[in-house]
Amino acid sequence: MTGEKIAILGCGNIGISIIEGLLRQKEIRSEDIIATKRNINSSGILSNSGVLLTTDNTLAVQESDLIIIAVKSYNFSGLLSEIRNFIDPGKHLIISVTTGIPIARIKEETKHDVPVFRAMPNISASVNSSVTCIGHNAENADRVARVIKLFEHLGATMIIDEGLMESATILGSCGVAFVLRFIRAMIQGGIQIGFDAATASAIVNHTVKGAAQLLIEGNQHPEKEIDRVTTPKGCTIVGLNEMEHNGFSSSLIKGIVASFEKIER
Repeated sequence: MTGEKIAILGCGNIGISIIEGLLRQKEIRSEDIIATKRNINSSGILSNSGVLLTTDNTLAVQESDLIIIAVKSYNFSGLLSEIRNFIDPGKHLIISVTTGIPIARIKEETKHDVPVFRAMPNISASVNSSVTCIGHNAENADRVARVIKLFEHLGATMIIDEGLMESATILGSCGVAFVLRFIRAMIQGGIQIGFDAATASAIVNHTVKGAAQLLIEGNQHPEKEIDRVTTPKGCTIVGLNEMEHNGFSSSLIKGIVASFEKIER
C-alpha cells in the first residue's frame, strides 16, 4: 500500500471519514492522498492535513492509482463522464462507495474494462472502527487484496455478494445511526435515574463498546451473553421484558426493513 496514490472524489461525510481514518495510519502518507472538493476554501480539518486538495477531478484521477468515488448518487454519472477519458485500465482500480450504483452500470459508464469494486464503509472509519463490506467482479486476486488492505486500515472488512450491497448499507452504514439513537436513549435513562449527562455518557459508551467486544471476541450469539446477565427475579430481566412489551426489538427490525425498502425504490 505504501506509495500507492489514492484519489478520493468527493469530500462529504463518508469521504472525510475515509481520509481521517487513513491519516491515522503510519503506513499511509498524507501526500499519497488527493481529495476533490467543490469548495476547498471550506475544507475544514483537511486544510492542514498534508492531503492534496483540488477541485479538479481529472487531475486527481491522473495522479492516482486507486480511485474512490464518494459522491452522491445523483452526481455519479456526471462525475464518470468527467473522468472517463483519464481512466487507465492498466493502472487504475475504481472503488465506489456511492449507494445504489451497481458495478455493471459503473463499467458501462466508464467505457473501460477497468476493475470495479463497490465498498460500503461507515463513518466509524474516521476512528479506524468501520466495518466495510466489499463487492467486486475482479478476477485478479492481487487487485482484490489491494482493496481489502486499503479498507483494513479503517477497521474490519468482508467480501459479500454484490446483490447484498444495499443490505450492507442499511445494516452497516445506517446502522451507526440506529445504534447511536439507542445510546442516546440509554443516556437519557441514566440521567433520569440520577447521573449527570457526562457520567451517564461515559458509562453507556463503555458499556456498548464492551458488549460489542464480547460478541466479536467470543463469536457468540447475543442471547447467550444476555443469559449470563439475567438472573431469576432480577432487575435485568424486568427491564428487558418491559422493553419488549413496548416493542423494542420489533420497532428496530421494522426500522431496518423500512430503510431497506426506501433504498430499494
